[in-house]
Amino acid sequence: MRVGLVCPYTWDIPGGVQFHVRDLAETLISLGHEVSVLTPAEDGDALPAYAVNAGRAVAIPYNGAVARLRFGPVAATRVRRWLRSGEFDVLHVHEPAAPSLSLLACMLASGPVVATVHAASTRLFWLAASQGVLQPFMERISGRIAVSDLARRQQVEHLGGDAVVIPNGVDVASYRRAAPLPGYPREGGTVGFIGRYDEPRKGMPLLIEAMATLAADRPDLTLLVAGRGDAEDFLDELPAVLRSRVRLLGVLPEPEKASLLRSIDVYCAPNTGGESFGVILLEAMAAGAPIVASDLDAFSRVLDDGRAGVLVPVGDAAALAAALGGLLDDPARRASLAQAGAEVVAEYDWPVVAQQIVAVYE
Repeated sequence: MRVGLVCPYTWDIPGGVQFHVRDLAETLISLGHEVSVLTPAEDGDALPAYAVNAGRAVAIPYNGAVARLRFGPVAATRVRRWLRSGEFDVLHVHEPAAPSLSLLACMLASGPVVATVHAASTRLFWLAASQGVLQPFMERISGRIAVSDLARRQQVEHLGGDAVVIPNGVDVASYRRAAPLPGYPREGGTVGFIGRYDEPRKGMPLLIEAMATLAADRPDLTLLVAGRGDAEDFLDELPAVLRSRVRLLGVLPEPEKASLLRSIDVYCAPNTGGESFGVILLEAMAAGAPIVASDLDAFSRVLDDGRAGVLVPVGDAAALAAALGGLLDDPARRASLAQAGAEVVAEYDWPVVAQQIVAVYE
């Protein structure tokens, strides 16, 4: 099958949708399908052989973050050219309502269109303001996928038509076989965080407050942080008790991210909202890391209502500290959660998820 995938967000900045599109493309190729991905990217960016550069993206506020999107007449021309040359059996767009390539592809497509909705924010003003304008193009979609029940609700309420829920996937084997970072695991306790640490909804201030509480009684406690953000401001604002306890690793390639997750005693997801799924939780479970996470609907579903991870009230730094401390002090509980996580994440292995998506194509 010839499959065209459209990624609305710029390829060079890591994000959940980009990773989903990349992993889906590579899994489909491994299953014998022909795949081309159209994505925004900077000029000169190194893209995989299956990806086509649709041009530079523009930063705009979207879903509680700053997304880099591509739109306008030049982008439309590139989409039309890609569709014509691809002769796809099915076109699969991601975030079809985002003002970017996916919407343009829906407007210009003539064949079967499948759309995946990822975001689950109830405050997507773009959708509310443009529902009437979008509707004719949304009606061209013949197969609808949502990565979670929350994303499905957005699909039904704002875009029309129902959607089948097919979750994000994870390459379980690559995380399971990753080697820890040099010097890890280590005595004293190590907590991990991966994400845009200066984005408010990711909850880093809560984690810093919790870690400062724990540090008083744990002289060797360490926090490993990977991701994008203003490193200088972040390090300058750390409380004195954490200055020597935080290792800021920057944006890590996939193998090193897996190694980080194999190096920690507990993974922490202190997010405060705007999450439709929680791919990083799957990655942590695949690596065998027990999890403490905010009790967001999306996280609760991934963690099987707390069976595969500890859930704490959203925005409660004291509860976060108590949960982290409890796990750091209880190796047996950590092992039990890691085993439960391994059972849960098996259902999200990419070959399993990709076959469900192919069934929608067919």
